[in-house]
Amino acid sequence: MIRPVQQNDIDAITHIYNHYILNTYITFETEQLSVEDMRVRIVNIQADNLPWLVARNENSTVVGYAYANKWNGRCAYKHSVEVTVYLEQNIKSEGWGTKLYTQLISKLKNKGIHSLIGGIALPNPASIALHEKFGMKQVAHFEEIGFKFDKWVDVGYWQCLINKT
Repeated sequence: MIRPVQQNDIDAITHIYNHYILNTYITFETEQLSVEDMRVRIVNIQADNLPWLVARNENSTVVGYAYANKWNGRCAYKHSVEVTVYLEQNIKSEGWGTKLYTQLISKLKNKGIHSLIGGIALPNPASIALHEKFGMKQVAHFEEIGFKFDKWVDVGYWQCLINKT
């Protein structure tokens, strides 16, 4: 089941994200977030009238989430968003990323969003495959732009247009 985020999802969302902070290059954050930090992030996204979706399995366990965030605060960028998906680390091969992005993109189309952008720490073949599955193409590659776990990390950006005029 995929639905909009609710207050009772925030503990699980925080747990999922903190795993990526502590164990991967996927996010460049280095300090764990508190549940309150995550709540504030969710409230800010919702205040921008953008979707934050949660996936729950048949046991009602949160297995992932996806959201859209403003690409840039300047007014002319208001039809462009950055999309993000995070999955509980043990369920990556069950199609939840596809299910979350399918619904997220549908909601963004209905809001008149024009451009989707996805930033990916490289290498990350699974994330690249997911983004390209939705028609995103690589438009940028920044070499050694992040430094985490004593290693330089590249970042690529993927983009697609969903409401073409």
